[in-house]
Amino acid sequence: MHLFRMPPRGNNIAAMSWAEDMNDGSTSRSDVLRASPPMFESRLLDALSRVHPLVPVLIFGPLIVALAAWGFSLVSAPAALALLLGGYAFWTLFEYWLHRLVFHFEPEAGIGARLHWIIHGVHHDHPNDPLRLVMPPAVSVPLGALIFGVIYLLAGEQLAPALGAGFFAGYLIYDMTHYYLHHFRPRGRLSRILRERHMRHHFQDETRGFGISAPYWDDIFGTSSGSARGEPRRK
Repeated sequence: MHLFRMPPRGNNIAAMSWAEDMNDGSTSRSDVLRASPPMFESRLLDALSRVHPLVPVLIFGPLIVALAAWGFSLVSAPAALALLLGGYAFWTLFEYWLHRLVFHFEPEAGIGARLHWIIHGVHHDHPNDPLRLVMPPAVSVPLGALIFGVIYLLAGEQLAPALGAGFFAGYLIYDMTHYYLHHFRPRGRLSRILRERHMRHHFQDETRGFGISAPYWDDIFGTSSGSARGEPRRK
């Protein structure tokens, strides 16, 4: 038994049949965009790949508060605030490069293509799947522990807690922003710009617009998709 299914874009007969069924004329495009295809052969693993958007809040919210309290107990309040901001800034860079280099590294075939579809390809095929918009805890918790371990080793006990709190706050903002942009109609100017940029990434040019919660890195690194309200796309 295979651990996980081939992506619909691959040459697996069952997966291709599923994709054809979804597009046989009886299903609207919006239904395809919000579909939730099976990712793993194992029912348990497939269930774990679907996550309610409140799960990251329940996991990382208390962690952020605990790390922030720990950080404020070790340094002065101004220093702790500066570290929180530094940790958040580190997250925004991490978000941009993770999305650009890892999520959009797309091997043509084999295990690499399968892994890419599981990590990010499924989101581009079905971007409105409500249960595959936030990172599953099976991935986010071990990855978060690893990153905090690196921060702790590099920054030391005195600085790491506040830095970690800022980093994980940035991650939580990113996850919630991503869900919001896909499932709500923003009314504020900033949220409309964020949504326009992210929708351009999905439906116009996926080689641009890698910063979801922090799109200014696209402007800095020359990958901006612009906005639909007159902002020119940078080349």
